[in-house]
Amino acid sequence: MNALLICSGGFDSVTLAYRLAADNNLGALLTFDYGQRHKKEIDAARVCAKQLGVPHIMMDISHIGAQLTGSALTDDIDVPYGHYSEQNMKLTVVPNRNAIMLTIAFGVAASRDLNAVALAVHGGDHFIYPDCRPDFIRLFSEMQNQALDGVAEVGLFAPYVNTDKTEIARDAARFKVPIADTWSCYEGGELHCGRCGTCVERIEAMTLANIVDPTPYQDPDYWKAAVAKVKAKVTEKVNS
Repeated sequence: MNALLICSGGFDSVTLAYRLAADNNLGALLTFDYGQRHKKEIDAARVCAKQLGVPHIMMDISHIGAQLTGSALTDDIDVPYGHYSEQNMKLTVVPNRNAIMLTIAFGVAASRDLNAVALAVHGGDHFIYPDCRPDFIRLFSEMQNQALDGVAEVGLFAPYVNTDKTEIARDAARFKVPIADTWSCYEGGELHCGRCGTCVERIEAMTLANIVDPTPYQDPDYWKAAVAKVKAKVTEKVNS
């Protein structure tokens, strides 16, 4: 496999970059500027490409992102705090984001004679993001087989789609990912906030994987209350 990895610069995609590189399966990184407020992740993707010695392709689709309104990631809307399983996290959905990025990525991969597009979506994304679910990945791959029929053979590699972020954290340790050089927080401040969904999930995953998290957070303990709240709701639902 010689893969083009869609790399945001976040914990998940950078971990997949190191996993692919360890097996000499990483051809290049592709990063999108879609007008996201947390642009620090783009810098993290650039650092990742330099560390791994692979080409870094930057794609400016901010003019497209400007039309995908209603998300806290692109609009002047407060980023919601809490666990990803909370309904308010739907404010972080950018409609069709992965579908748009993947479509572009397959074209770029075909043009550069790369035979796979890699994506680090995982099971924790399923509740909120429809274009991170296994059925979407399967059907999108089938669609691209038709779109590139007779032009190029490009597969879709999404190894975490049926697992959770804890497994990604274990891979981060296994492949010696420089975790502090990744950026996940949706707030895009000087430090990770520790309260938005992606921060909560990041801290929780590394805790469950028994990995020391070198990331400084503004609120390093908030995640505990967020996770406890979700567990309490699940218990209440089971007992009702």
